[in-house]
Amino acid sequence: MIKMSQLYAPTLKEVPAEAEIPSHKYMLRAGMIRKCASGVYSFLPLAKLVMNKVENIIREEMNATGAQEILMPVMQPAELWHRSGRWDDYGPELMRLKDRHERDFCLGPTHEEVITSLVENELKSYKQLPTTLYQIQVKFRDEIRPRFGLMRGREFMMKDAYSFHTSEESLDETYSVMMDAYRRVCKRCGLEFTEVDADNGQIGGSESCEFMALADSGEAEIAYCDCGWAADAEMLEGEYVCPKCGKKCKTTRGIEVGQVFKLGTKYSESMNINYTGEDGKEHPFVMGCYGIGVTRMMAAAIEQWNDENGIMWDPQIAPAHVVIIPLTETDVTDKLVSDLEAYGIEVCIDDRDERPGFKFKDADLIGWPYQITIGKRSLENNCVEFRDRRESDKKEISIDKIVDVVVNEVQSHIIR
Repeated sequence: MIKMSQLYAPTLKEVPAEAEIPSHKYMLRAGMIRKCASGVYSFLPLAKLVMNKVENIIREEMNATGAQEILMPVMQPAELWHRSGRWDDYGPELMRLKDRHERDFCLGPTHEEVITSLVENELKSYKQLPTTLYQIQVKFRDEIRPRFGLMRGREFMMKDAYSFHTSEESLDETYSVMMDAYRRVCKRCGLEFTEVDADNGQIGGSESCEFMALADSGEAEIAYCDCGWAADAEMLEGEYVCPKCGKKCKTTRGIEVGQVFKLGTKYSESMNINYTGEDGKEHPFVMGCYGIGVTRMMAAAIEQWNDENGIMWDPQIAPAHVVIIPLTETDVTDKLVSDLEAYGIEVCIDDRDERPGFKFKDADLIGWPYQITIGKRSLENNCVEFRDRRESDKKEISIDKIVDVVVNEVQSHIIR
């Protein structure tokens, strides 16, 4: 149970001047994040609760594929990047630093070099393959112009997975499994999304697909066709000719929340890291790479689900499922909390000594999926007021039925 009187969530009435898009505005106003430096944020309790849920969804789906969780260092030695050839190629987004011995390091924007080096002396035989390893960890990219809060920050939380194979056919199988896992992650986080063909960029490889959360504030332009084909418009030239059916494409905007890559032998060959095949000879690993932005996923959810009053969280990733706003002293509050929690419903109580209007505004701003108001008038009818955050009307529901109503509402949104 969360008590608002004890929660570190300093809400703001005014929109900070720096905020340009809904997720940035509302995360600042709802007391979820605070700026530490340009593109670098501290995550307060409400944001951390959401992040934990997104991470757990990702972790469950990754584990279900057979991937194994590890944790690699943020600070990476330059020699690994020299081995892959990316130390000079990556550009100024790579945050470089020296230790006291004048040795070069970087803050990892991604971990292809580290993971490939990690398995160099461990995965030596074809009998150990395929293997997929993943982590959920902080990344750093020195963006030239950090903006839009968590959407284009310099420091961010990301899940990155890497698979090792003996053949392209084996990679194709894992790539397909990861595509399915990413679809489930997006659905479980309540996102409306599409998949688009994408450029491999600085990661490299032969094939890539981006998972785009559809939103007007998205930085990416997406070309799509009614036949089902879609691509990042950066890959196309001139008018958007559908390569699948030939019709003229339509366009929309999206937020990249995930991307999968077929790396092939790009890193294993450049770093000379091999396994021993069934033929007794050494062969370069065939690799895949799969990334999801945890913090960007959270911001994208807000971009899709907000109104003029604040955030409208999906119950699957909300900081809690329901807020109870008691406007009078009564035993009903404690009984409701006990009964709801017995069914696994996460509860927040706004027990602050504040005006009702102040509490209602904060409830909308923070975006609890469901609100229960306990007032004198409704109690006279043995009822409480119930409201779905995504609907404007309140309903009077009898006290003996409210628990069932909330449980059914929450469970109807949960995707297992």
